[in-house]
Amino acid sequence: MELLRRRIEKQVFRVNGLSLNEFDLSQPPGDPGLFGPDSMVWPVHGDFTSMLCGGIGALLLQMLHPSALAGVWDHSSFRQDMLGRLRRTSQFVAVTTFGNRADALTLIERVKRIHLQVNGVDAYGNPYAASDPELLTWVHVAEASCFLAGHLRYKNPALSLTDRDLYYAQAARVAEALGAQQVPKSVQAVEEYLQRMRPQLCCDARTREVIRLLRQAPAPSRPAKLVMGTLMEAGMGLLPDWAQQMSDLTLSARRQAIIDRRIRLLARLLRWSVRNGAFPRAMRRMGRDF
Repeated sequence: MELLRRRIEKQVFRVNGLSLNEFDLSQPPGDPGLFGPDSMVWPVHGDFTSMLCGGIGALLLQMLHPSALAGVWDHSSFRQDMLGRLRRTSQFVAVTTFGNRADALTLIERVKRIHLQVNGVDAYGNPYAASDPELLTWVHVAEASCFLAGHLRYKNPALSLTDRDLYYAQAARVAEALGAQQVPKSVQAVEEYLQRMRPQLCCDARTREVIRLLRQAPAPSRPAKLVMGTLMEAGMGLLPDWAQQMSDLTLSARRQAIIDRRIRLLARLLRWSVRNGAFPRAMRRMGRDF
């Protein structure tokens, strides 16, 4: 059984940001980083399965904004190296959440420098810049709302409204450090923000191409390919109803129930097998049991 566990863990690490081996989340002892183990960000971001689902949902939601999509379309290797792009995104979330303070700030400054080089004109003739505070807010809210939706569906549906508000308030720190402004910091504020953004969103040929690429993403093995297909549908199911309809990604109630059952089984397997992920490493750094 231990051999099987290690094989599964190895497969997981091949597709996440820890495989880059650039930052040591286990050092230095006692450094809480930007949040620490008593925050709401650590438990929400600490469950690998729900974060995978939330990350897919976040990307699908982000790409409904033509300027956010243009930045990825024009300046990213996403279409040629999807796994590489996903690893770098995973690394950013892991290090800013669970890394020590110096590493988290280093990575934030690196991303800010990259953003200064990402600008152009989107598919509708509108200028965009990745450093635009409003665009940074959109990317953050899409991400945080889907991470929380994944946590509520697949990890802790009993999370209180107070704790959900606290999660949004704390998670906003990274967005603001990147340059986002007027970041919504409560459940109600996030819902109101998403409603205000709807007129700016659309699902066009570029968006559908991203969806196609995600559905056909390469996997390290056949079992991993089947798992990724289930994760893709789970991510779709985390989108707001209006975003599912806009993207033609609405799941029937029966299909959603099937996906939920599969994800819960997958979560049990991954929680058993992945014992050296970002959350456990950070907890050990803080001298906490996991």
